[in-house]
Amino acid sequence: MEGRRGEWVVLQVSGEMDLVTSPAVRQHVHDAVAEGRHRLVLDLQEVRFCDSSGVGVLIATRRLMRSCSGRLRLILPPQGEAHGSHVHRVLAALGVRRLFDVYPDLTAATETAVDPLSA
Repeated sequence: MEGRRGEWVVLQVSGEMDLVTSPAVRQHVHDAVAEGRHRLVLDLQEVRFCDSSGVGVLIATRRLMRSCSGRLRLILPPQGEAHGSHVHRVLAALGVRRLFDVYPDLTAATETAVDPLSA
């Protein structure tokens, strides 16, 4: 679930981000920050379902990273892809998609000069 790419901690999440699984994601984020890692990529390409608990973790992670002058980037499949675009739809439906820097893949997410995908 966790790896490193240069100065970035990469957390790969798959399956569901819901009431049952979200606390584990939150704990991994807190562990990374406690270790002094303030550049975080959440790879959500394999997340097939995300409820309000999952969205809450994403928003709390954004808040935490901002509070420690860190950076948060999300990896999500392009919006047009039927496979794996559930998180895009949920974030857009809730009006919070614009809060996140979203990238199409790990290479783009960990390159410093790459601009995020537009909403």
